[in-house]
Amino acid sequence: MPAPPSASRVVIENCAVATVDASDTEYDRGHIVVNGTTIESVGPGPAPAGLTDVVRRVDGTGHLATPGLVNTHHHFYQWLTRGLAQDSHLFDWLVALYPVWARIDEPMVYAAARGSLAMMVRGGVTTAMDHHYVFPRGAGDLLGAEIRAARELGVRFSPTRGSMDRGASAGGLPPDFAVETTEAALLATEEAIDTHHDPSFGSMLRIGVAPCSPFSVSTELLRESAALARRKGVRLHTHGSETVEEERFCKELFGMGPTDYFESTGWLGEDVWMAHCVHMNDADIAAFARTGTGVAHCPSSNARLGAGTARVPAMLGAGVPVGLGVDGTASNESGELHTELRNALLVHRLAGGGKALNVRQALRLGTHGGARVLGRAEEIGSLEPGKLADLVLWKLDGLGHSTIADPVAALVLGAPAPVTLSLVGGAPVVEDGRLVTADEETIAREARAEARRLAEIAADAG
Repeated sequence: MPAPPSASRVVIENCAVATVDASDTEYDRGHIVVNGTTIESVGPGPAPAGLTDVVRRVDGTGHLATPGLVNTHHHFYQWLTRGLAQDSHLFDWLVALYPVWARIDEPMVYAAARGSLAMMVRGGVTTAMDHHYVFPRGAGDLLGAEIRAARELGVRFSPTRGSMDRGASAGGLPPDFAVETTEAALLATEEAIDTHHDPSFGSMLRIGVAPCSPFSVSTELLRESAALARRKGVRLHTHGSETVEEERFCKELFGMGPTDYFESTGWLGEDVWMAHCVHMNDADIAAFARTGTGVAHCPSSNARLGAGTARVPAMLGAGVPVGLGVDGTASNESGELHTELRNALLVHRLAGGGKALNVRQALRLGTHGGARVLGRAEEIGSLEPGKLADLVLWKLDGLGHSTIADPVAALVLGAPAPVTLSLVGGAPVVEDGRLVTADEETIAREARAEARRLAEIAADAG
């Protein structure tokens, strides 16, 4: 739904443009006209003459314009526990950190969400996602704290109300005091949807349903969550096929691998996306392609935990929707998505050779691929007239990119590019590499204080 003609216009000219549309249209020197909250025109050369109501003109010389980056998997609260369990694989890492995470409260989650969001936004993310699944009793409104942080920073947000109901006494990994009852989790999830979800075009807030993982939730919670999401018309998210230990767990407990188990509980479909999907065979990939189930690929986290290399080139070849994810900052301490473009390309070339993934495929994963995974490809993820004006202007004329002629290659293969301008729905959130909507030093100071408080509380609890 385009902005009305009377809306104010922002004109960006003289920049290289990578639209990431269906044809991968690019311009060596082009323009973008933003009219209100949406893109009015994109094309080669200068903007059309005679435009009225122009409130800002940006000279993009030396820059590349791309769609804003779309993050498809994160755990904001983990900003407070970075650098711990440094040499652990997933299950040992979780066992080490669950007792700490189970002590979080609303002020901690708010500070962590601000830190996580600030790191991503200043690096070109315009749509953020979070999977929050730890809800200690009496901790306050944790989902609301995240939503408040995202609203303040001006980022488009797709939080998911996660849940865990399989504690250690029932064969799960989290301690019993860190899980909810099945009924309580479902009721809280429905309340979150009813309170916060906005399905409208241009929405800044979409809620999803997200039981944590096969080894931390019951079969009943998976089935009932799928039914709830479809009754409410929202998307479904969980972790899937992340490690060989998870596959072994599913076969021992359910008598089948993760993909077959998910399908048996209603968890494959165009309204579903899963994080990681590292250990998938040809049949698993075919099932995802057949059902349109999406994947949030998290190369840095997979490497940090030694989980393995997801078969992303095979997924893309089969037609599986794939986007990129930061994952929680306790397993990807940098907390940035723009560096995942490069990491994805390098990881897959290590595994599959020099042609496994190219720079434009990497950019597509971080933009249009993510939009598709979140069910928003008609609104965001490419620079096209009528789409939301979520875009980034990357500075590529400095030392770090000075001899790379191809601007997309410079962005993906070169040093992390500074962000000169980032717009969300036409509104600036980053100018000249700094957040417009929040003070980074304040965010860092408050997050450090909450991280210390969490460490003290967890230590006192033993």
